[in-house]
Amino acid sequence: MFIELTDHLICPAGHEEHYLVLLPGVMEGRRVVTGDLGCPKCGRVVRVRDGIAEFEGAPAPGARPSRLTADAVAAFLGLQGPGGFVALAGAVGALAGQLGEALPGVALALINPPDGAADTLGASVLRSPRLPLQRSSMRGLVVGPDFASSPEWIADAIRATLPGLRVVAEGGEPPEAVQVLGRTAECWVAQKPAVHRSG
Repeated sequence: MFIELTDHLICPAGHEEHYLVLLPGVMEGRRVVTGDLGCPKCGRVVRVRDGIAEFEGAPAPGARPSRLTADAVAAFLGLQGPGGFVALAGAVGALAGQLGEALPGVALALINPPDGAADTLGASVLRSPRLPLQRSSMRGLVVGPDFASSPEWIADAIRATLPGLRVVAEGGEPPEAVQVLGRTAECWVAQKPAVHRSG
């Protein structure tokens, strides 16, 4: 797990959003190989083993693969320039290697990717019952077919995306809170409203 990602993680318990504190064990450069993530609010401890953060209650990987391509995801996200994180939830995490090449300098957070997804410096693996990501912390978020039909996962994806940037979902229905930029029978792309300040 890339250590900078820990600045964007929250406890997935039912209380209000709260950051996690990292107690690193073994480090390889900027990658956390082993350690603990603790929630000061509820005391929950999340173990990091082999670079993977294992939140209690994470679902088993889904059997339905993503039909998206890395080039399509990169185009849908519409990002310009390096920096920050993009999160991939579910089966779409299988595209991490190719997407990393399509989005140079952008780190990836893979939440519940398919079995065999390797944790690397550029693609951190998290296994969690819900998106453990801070509000407005991701430059984009892609929800695979195994989670796109869940209103809770879609709501969390929108919450975690920066204002003015995009959420892509492979299935399900976009909520009214976002501006739909395009959709097919199997996929939709939406923009989170930008924050407008008066005065």
